[in-house]
Amino acid sequence: MRNLLLTLLVLAAPVVAEPWRVVGDEQFAPYSFVTIDDETPRGLDVELVDAVLREAQVPYEIRLYPWERVKRMLDRGDVQMAFQFAGTPQRQQQYLLVGPLRSGSTVFMTTAKTAIEDWQDLDDLSPYVIGQVRGYAYEEQFDRAALSRDTSAQNPRQLVSMLLAGRIDIIVGDHAQLLYFVREQRAQEQVRVLPRALIQMPRFVAFAKGDTEHARQFSEALVRLREAGTLEQIQQRWMQ
Repeated sequence: MRNLLLTLLVLAAPVVAEPWRVVGDEQFAPYSFVTIDDETPRGLDVELVDAVLREAQVPYEIRLYPWERVKRMLDRGDVQMAFQFAGTPQRQQQYLLVGPLRSGSTVFMTTAKTAIEDWQDLDDLSPYVIGQVRGYAYEEQFDRAALSRDTSAQNPRQLVSMLLAGRIDIIVGDHAQLLYFVREQRAQEQVRVLPRALIQMPRFVAFAKGDTEHARQFSEALVRLREAGTLEQIQQRWMQ
C-alpha cells in the first residue's frame, strides 16, 4: 500500500520543464555583451530574445560566450538555441533559423591612409587587406571572393583596434557595431565608412536541424511581439 501511495504521488506531481539554455556572442556590442564587472548578458539582441522567450512563457537562461564556443555548443546539442546568426545560405544549411530578429547594415570601414573612396564591384577591394572576425559569415559572394583577408581578429573590438593600428586596410562588419567600438576608443575622426553597404543583413536565432518544436514556440511568440510593436520599441531605445 505504501509503495502504491508513493507511485500515485509521483504520478500526480507537476512536470517541471527543463529551462532552455540560450547562448549568444559575448563580444557583439551593442547587440550582446558582458562587462569586466560581471557576466550579466546585456545588449539589444539580449533584450529582444528575452522579450520573445517571456512571451513564449518558457523557462530559460541566457548566457554569453565567445562566438566559436557558441557555435560548438549548438552543434553538440549542449544548448537549445543560439543567437545572432547572419541569414546566409551557409547558416541555413547548418541550422534551423527563425526570424529575422532584426536587421543590420554590413559595411566596409577604413582610414585616411587608404585611398579607396567607395566600391562598385568586389574586385575594387582586391588591392587591399580586408580584416574580418574569424568564424563570421558576412555575405555569400563576399565570403567566396578571392580577396586578401586577415582573419586573425577574435572579435569586432579587436578588429577595430587592428584597423586603427594600421595593421589592415579595411574592415567589414555591422555598421552600428563598428561605430560602437570606434567611439569606445574615441577615434571617430580617424575612420570613415564607405558609402555603399555590402548588404542589409537579417539576423536570426538558430536551433539544431530538426528541432521544430522549440523553433515553433519561439517563432509564434516572435510574430506576436512584432505585430504588437514591442520589438520596434526595444530597438528604438537602443539606437537613440
